[in-house]
Amino acid sequence: MPFESVVPILYSTDVKKSIAYYIEQLAFDDQWTWDEPTTFGGVSKDCVRLFFCLNYQGNPGTWIAINVDNVDEYYETIKARGATILSAPEDKEWFMREMLVEDPNGHIIRFGHGIE
Repeated sequence: MPFESVVPILYSTDVKKSIAYYIEQLAFDDQWTWDEPTTFGGVSKDCVRLFFCLNYQGNPGTWIAINVDNVDEYYETIKARGATILSAPEDKEWFMREMLVEDPNGHIIRFGHGIE
């Protein structure tokens, strides 16, 4: 039986704030929330989906990797939007060009694309 998708569930101290960061700074497109006050929610962009859970699932500081078509172009987009960029794109010995971004809950996102 083939797998369909994987959706990380990230710890959040404020789900609405997490969603706002991914929409406003990281240029994700869609969002949804659950409960009032909000305890769960998510964002998506193309085939990437991320969920956020208020305080009781996961831990701060989770690392995830998201591959993009052009990390340099994406870097310029999110830099202009005020994202917390820990390192600019650079070529890595594992045949990836990557950058590191931090979100409001200390999660680190490794955005990158493959290189020859």
